[in-house]
Amino acid sequence: MNPMRRFLLLIPVAVLLAAVVVVLATEYVVARPSHRTKDVPYVPATAPDFDKERHLLDVYSPRQPAPSVAGYPVVLFIHGGNWNSGNKNIYSFIGRRLAKQGVVAVVINYRLAPAVLVPEQAADCARALAWTVQNIYHHGGDPARVFVMGHSAGGGLAALLATDDALLATHGLPQNPVRGAIMDDPAGLDMYSYLKELKYEGDEQYLVPFGRDPAVWKAQSAIYKVKPGLPPFLFFIGGKTYPSISSSSSRFRARLKEAGQLAPYTVIPGRHHVPMVLQLYWQHNIIYQQLLKMVGA
Repeated sequence: MNPMRRFLLLIPVAVLLAAVVVVLATEYVVARPSHRTKDVPYVPATAPDFDKERHLLDVYSPRQPAPSVAGYPVVLFIHGGNWNSGNKNIYSFIGRRLAKQGVVAVVINYRLAPAVLVPEQAADCARALAWTVQNIYHHGGDPARVFVMGHSAGGGLAALLATDDALLATHGLPQNPVRGAIMDDPAGLDMYSYLKELKYEGDEQYLVPFGRDPAVWKAQSAIYKVKPGLPPFLFFIGGKTYPSISSSSSRFRARLKEAGQLAPYTVIPGRHHVPMVLQLYWQHNIIYQQLLKMVGA
């Protein structure tokens, strides 16, 4: 092979290796100020539905003691993945970056379709929230300052935690402890309208996690639970995300306004759906900036 051609072929490999080194070095620097408590069960192992892989969460705590006796603010993050995929381990970078910025992060797993449907997934998230309120003080967090955050399907589940008091009461939280909700390109805010229309190609796949009962679609859609007195919401929408996400988010915000609550709504130009969560790798992006103001970090 021509030496010059061999050199040119090696350039992409060198660039890739350099990128890997940069990423690993960045993760090392970010990880040092935080402590990860991994694979904590948030459902008792004696529960009849206990899932040893999905009923787990990770806690990321700042290593430095909190500046107040009450503890650091807490953000519970719920991953996306079409309600049938995803894993908390993918999102360790979110936990690390939140902890570095003075927030205790709780990153959870929940059971997935088709093994369970969305009502059971919402119940899992409620149980993880209950665990957080009851135990987060031991990890440096303030149980009186718990916020929820989710991307994609996780955004829809996080919105249910912020709006569905009956769901939380069923799982040990007679008063809703959520102090705010951060919506990162959320999906599933209004599955009742979405599944009635089935207007996009491939939409029938969502009949697997949501089933075929319209009453369930409505019960699992946070937009129908908007009422006065809800905690504040922050919306971040990709400029090139799916039309269903941008439209349902806009309608959710309009409902909040009708209920007397303003909800900051930021459209990030040119950003597609998946990059909306990948941008959280960089701790100084706009989502973290506004999140830290909301939680008081």
